[in-house]
Amino acid sequence: MKAMYKSELAKLAEVSYSTFYRYLRSRRQVLEDMGVSLKSQRLNSRVVKYICEDFDITLPEDQPPTREKFR
Repeated sequence: MKAMYKSELAKLAEVSYSTFYRYLRSRRQVLEDMGVSLKSQRLNSRVVKYICEDFDITLPEDQPPTREKFR
C-alpha cells in the first residue's frame, strides 16, 4: 500500500471530499495517535490501510491512483 492524498481516497470511496473529511474528523483521535493531522493532504501507507479497512474501500491493484482536485 502506498501513501495517498485524501482526495484520492474520497474518490475511491465514491463520496465528496467534504463527506470524507467529516468521516476523518470522526476518527480524529485515532489519526492523531498515528501521527497524522487532519490538515495533512497526504496520508502515509499505515493510515491509508486503516482507512481502507474501516471505510471498506477497495484499492485498484492494476493502476496507480491519480490525484484529482475537488472543488
